This record gives sequence, structure tokens and C-alpha cells, in this order.
Amino acid sequence: MLVQPVAVAADVIVVPPGNQFKKQPRIYSGSRALTMMGGGTFKTKYQKVYRLLASDPNLIARIKKVSALYGIDPIHVIGAIVGEHTYNIDTYDTLQTYYVKAMQYVSNDSLVFANRGDTAAELFARPQFAKCNQYKMNYEVWDCRQTTWENVFMGRFVDGKKYPRDRLHRVYFGPAFAGQTFGFGQLSPVAALAVTDIVHAKSGLPLLTIDNAPEVYQNIMNPETSLHYVAANIRVSIDLYKSIAGFDISQNPGITATLYNLGNAATRARILRAENQKRAKAGKPPMYPQENFYGWFVNDKEAELRKLL
Repeated sequence: MLVQPVAVAADVIVVPPGNQFKKQPRIYSGSRALTMMGGGTFKTKYQKVYRLLASDPNLIARIKKVSALYGIDPIHVIGAIVGEHTYNIDTYDTLQTYYVKAMQYVSNDSLVFANRGDTAAELFARPQFAKCNQYKMNYEVWDCRQTTWENVFMGRFVDGKKYPRDRLHRVYFGPAFAGQTFGFGQLSPVAALAVTDIVHAKSGLPLLTIDNAPEVYQNIMNPETSLHYVAANIRVSIDLYKSIAGFDISQNPGITATLYNLGNAATRARILRAENQKRAKAGKPPMYPQENFYGWFVNDKEAELRKLL
């Protein structure tokens, strides 16, 4: 089931551009650690990804084209890319490096989605994940799988086995633990698999599966294809927040960047809806979607980022 753009209804609240918080929320410790390990700063990493975007008009043209295909303002794709490479993994100096690395994954048939011999397919076949099969939308299936992992398996003993206290994509979807997110835009395999049906329908790219890890890595490492998965994730987040939580976030790239960073847009939209139902009963105004440190930065830099377009 594909998510289609939803018209703004009378009861949908439009989230305006800009930040709700005056000061940037606390930056995730892992982002600080990654930056220190790389010997840079958030400022230098931002300047590097900005220069890469500004120096490549063909890349900007592709971002605009892909964004139009998925019906979103290209500032959302720019924001997600800039946020990832400012707060997570630094960019390479040129896009050519990504193409080279993508080809390395294609030829590596030994790559599988697994943890210590336990494949992702075997994990999801466990009864704890059966409830996820109720969803018709592929993204919601994966959202449910991630939420189930975090609530039931992560850091716990299940059926006599201890599972690592880490996120699903880091435990089952990292090639030989060489990394967790990949390519230009730092996609996780889970993020790509969650929207592969939408990308396939829009672009004709192949349907990705957990049984073909090299193909997944190739598509998220290759800048030609990875942009589709970035845009599709943003499209889904916008539509889910509108249909589930009653908020139109299409005018706020900081909110879409926050969701791109955190994932699980469906679960987060349901949590926000439940909170606002309680607030409504108590006579309180609704709580708006909130930006995290990453989204706050994107909103703060929006005017400068729009110059790239």
C-alpha cells in the first residue's frame, strides 16, 4: 500500500516554519563522540557538506528532480543530508568516492543481514513480531518491527537468549559491524527497506529485500539511487503525521529532519495523537511536533540552505 499525498483538512494543524525552542536542544552524545573521533567540529562538518552541495550543480538538480517526483519541497532533502553529515558521519570530499564504495558492496556476496548467525528473517519470524503483519503499509510494518525490537528484545533475555542493547539496524543490519548508516544522506538499510515499495513505484528501482543485502547496500551507497530513499522517507513522514497526528509538517524542514534522524514516524505520530487527545480532554492546547537538536539546526540554517536551491 503506497502513501499518497493528503490534502489539508479543516482539522489538520499546519506547523509553520521555524523552531519552537529558542535554544538548540541538547546534542546527542553519540554525535559528539563521532565528531571528536573524526577530529572535526560540527561547524567544520557543516561547512564541508555545504561546500560539497554548493560545488555540484548536477547534484542539486538531481535533488530537485527527485523531490518533485515525491511531491516534496527539496529543502527537506537538503536538510536531511546536511543534518546527517553535520551530526553523524562526515561527507567524503567528492561524490565519486560513494560510487566506488557502492560497487564494493555489489561484489560482496558474503554480506547478510544477521547477528551472530541469527538472520533478520529468522528474528522477524518470532511470535513477538506477528502483530506487525497486521499493517498493509510496508513502512508501518518496519516501524512496528523497530518498536517491537526496542520494547521486547533490546538489551533483554528472550527465550533464553540475551540480545544486544542497541538499535535494530546496528545489531542486524551492519555489514561486519563496519557501520550503521551509509552513503550520501546516511541511510540505514532499515530506512531503505521501509520505503522500497514507494521508491519502486515512483522510480522503477528494484524492490529491496532482506534476503539480498548487497543490493540494499548498493542502492543506499550510490548517490544516484540513495536520494530516492531519502525523499521517500520524508514523504512518508509528512503523510503519516497528517493522517495520524493531524499535523501538516510539510512547511517545516526541521521537523522532517528530526523524523529522518529518529525514524519510527508512525509510532511517534501515534504517541503525539494520544498525548493531544489527553490534552484536549483537559482543556489544554495541542502539543506541536517538536524539533530535536538536529532538526533545530536545520531550521536555524534554513535561509542559508535555501540558497543552494
